Formats: sequence, C-alpha cells, structure tokens
Amino acid sequence: MESNSKAAPPQAFAGAVAALSALGHETRLAVFRLLVKAGPDGLPAGRIAEDLAVAPSTLSAHLAQLERAGLLRSARAERRILYAVDFIGTRRLLAFLLDDCCQGQPELCGVALPSADCGDPACAPSLKGTPR
Repeated sequence: MESNSKAAPPQAFAGAVAALSALGHETRLAVFRLLVKAGPDGLPAGRIAEDLAVAPSTLSAHLAQLERAGLLRSARAERRILYAVDFIGTRRLLAFLLDDCCQGQPELCGVALPSADCGDPACAPSLKGTPR
C-alpha cells in the first residue's frame, strides 16, 4: 500500500528522535507526565525534585535534556526556575508520529490533533508571570 502523504523533512525526523530519546528514560518520562498534569503554569524545579524523589543535581540534567528536545520550557521567577510542558513542541511530536495514520488521514483513525501552531494561548505555557 502506498501512502498519500509526503515524506517528513529530515529535520522533523531529527526533532522526533531527540524528543523520543528524551522521553526514553524513566525519570524524564515521569517529569514530563508530572508537568503535563501541572498544566501551563508548570512547577518549580525544587517541587519537581521533591514530588519525584530525585536529587536536584540529577534532575537538572534531565530537565535540560527535555528542554533541548523541545518538550519543556523554563523561565526564571525571582530565585526559582519554573518548568512547564512546551505544548507546541509536544503537539509537533504527536503530529509527526500520527501524520501517516490511516494512509495520511488521521481523522479516520479517530485522532484529532490541533496544529502545532494552533494560535490558541493554551498551546504555550504561561509559566506564571512570564509573557507568553
């Protein structure tokens, strides 16, 4: 069977590989899931470390990898660093993974993803007090 969709550009593959690699570690996956639950305001790094019982120095490396992969955003708020899911980056990953679903027609598979550039303020985290 041939697919009706166009091949994804190489940079899309590179971004997907980076994101999937970042999520391929138990601690990073737990961080990502915790921040998805926290919503667009995110959580301070100390709270993430506390909730997941991870040493702050260890957590820092995990947060950095998730941020480099385009799955998290960070912002300084006074003396704390807040982390939140980068919903645009996450939507890009999901769109890439599901792009060829049902021969390039993901709506047939019951998958409805908003565009990665959806224009909705909910697509980007607010990180309490920082501009969107």
